[in-house]
Amino acid sequence: MSVPLLKIDQLAKSFKGLRAVDGVSIEVPEGKIYALIGPNGAGKTTIFNMIAGVFAPTEGQVLFGGQDITGLRPDQVCQAGIGRTFQVVKPFNDLSVLDNVLVGALRKTPHVDEAREAASTILKQLGLDGKSQQMATNLTLPERKRLEVARALATGPQLLLLDEVMAGLRPTETDEMVTFFRNLNKETGITILLIEHVMRAVMALSERVYVVNYGQLLSQGTPDEVVNDQAVLDCYLGEDAF
Repeated sequence: MSVPLLKIDQLAKSFKGLRAVDGVSIEVPEGKIYALIGPNGAGKTTIFNMIAGVFAPTEGQVLFGGQDITGLRPDQVCQAGIGRTFQVVKPFNDLSVLDNVLVGALRKTPHVDEAREAASTILKQLGLDGKSQQMATNLTLPERKRLEVARALATGPQLLLLDEVMAGLRPTETDEMVTFFRNLNKETGITILLIEHVMRAVMALSERVYVVNYGQLLSQGTPDEVVNDQAVLDCYLGEDAF
């Protein structure tokens, strides 16, 4: 039996008595696209933060490629091969779009010219090459979302954690991002775990969906199985979601 690229085992996090995450176990095989969904405040981003090293779990383990990375610093997690985006995008506003991505690309090479070339390639893939010399603060929300993805991709991850990158986008913009991630996964083999409320994106991208509620794993299965799970309908999607 192959080892999953990402495995979180009985992961838990408490904040001054508040149990934000309570014994969640998830596996993501290499090369797959999986989703993590649930109501606001369910603990999804807290799970991402523990994977990415923002803070250590109170209990449980994070395994990446079979190696224990529990409690490593964010830079160490990034070095191991995990890139992530943030729900609230915060680019370096005083840097150009290109330089924002170049910072991430310097993880793979100490040579600025090589990093700049890699950053330019990623910006072109995301349709931001025409904005490369603009200051990041001047981008629209959809453009900042794409820049956030570009910065994460520039680090050269094996696993990409996407935290609501399609929130606030128009349906056509969402469809463009879905196509980008589908092609990225197919062409590069990058594994993706996404947190998303936009169910059209979840249904189009994910092979498997995990649902959390009140910090606990409520349901898991294919997208079709999850959206027909009465417990998920009751707590999150609602009968009229589709």
